[in-house]
Amino acid sequence: MPTLEHNALVEMFREHPELAPRLLETLFHIAVPPHASIAVVESSLDQLIPVEFRADLVLELRDASGALVLAIVFEVQRDVDPDKKFSWPTYVTVVRARKRCDTIVLVVAPDAGVAAWAAENIDLGLGLGNVEPLVLGPAVVPEITDPADAEGEPELAVLSAVAHGNGPNGLTVIRTALVALGRLDQEHALVYFQLIWNGLREPMRQALEALVMERQIEGEATIPPFVQKLIDRGKLEGIREGKLEGIREGKLEGIREGELKGLREGELKGKRDTLLRLLARAGIVLADVESARIQTCTDVATLDRWIDNVLEAKTATEVLS
Repeated sequence: MPTLEHNALVEMFREHPELAPRLLETLFHIAVPPHASIAVVESSLDQLIPVEFRADLVLELRDASGALVLAIVFEVQRDVDPDKKFSWPTYVTVVRARKRCDTIVLVVAPDAGVAAWAAENIDLGLGLGNVEPLVLGPAVVPEITDPADAEGEPELAVLSAVAHGNGPNGLTVIRTALVALGRLDQEHALVYFQLIWNGLREPMRQALEALVMERQIEGEATIPPFVQKLIDRGKLEGIREGKLEGIREGKLEGIREGELKGLREGELKGKRDTLLRLLARAGIVLADVESARIQTCTDVATLDRWIDNVLEAKTATEVLS
């Protein structure tokens, strides 16, 4: 079953197909044919490729006259899979034969080892023909550390954080990506943050948690609000820096009960609203009883679990499991 990380990367290019040719030009220095439009057309392959040979996405570039000038077969690869060395050439030849245009394979592989494997030339036989996948991995994706660059290219900033988040400059790259996420709508920002978070190893997760705590205590607005799910928000909001030590020991003296209740209700409402918007975006319809179940839920962890479930669910029952 596709993972959250896999689906999030596919959706990134599905919703922003113009990202693919732009990265081909800027990162691979490939002269992409002049084009006036680009569209996702993977559904048109249903009758072309058997079920066992199905690409994640296929993008079509057309010129001003409507003529096809390039097809891009897009794949997300998180693990080494020897079968792909046989299926990727199939995608290229089938799409090229049907579309009658140049066709390439573009692979996103966040892991350096997987990226190196995916980028290997695929010999079709006796050295007489080959397919060379283009791979967006740590060796190609730059480290985005300038917030201005991240705001201009938020998707590239996310790819950078996914590729380099565990590296020597990982925390700087992640902080820069978070600045870009703060400019996006909450649904996209949440999905992209989970994509980054799930790829981090424990030392970097701890470093990011410490950074979030520090920024909240200091009252700095450099971290998007949704990132506060990493920590107990009720222990941070509205608390003076001088009480930090007491907070770490679990002491909440001096905080009025009403303030804490207000913070909790605000958090619950925000999570309910986010869940409902994600369900709407996914086209999942709720029955009255299911809607009521969401509106009456008072457990933050349960709401977080339901929000995560939306990314892979097809029905309301799967979301609310």
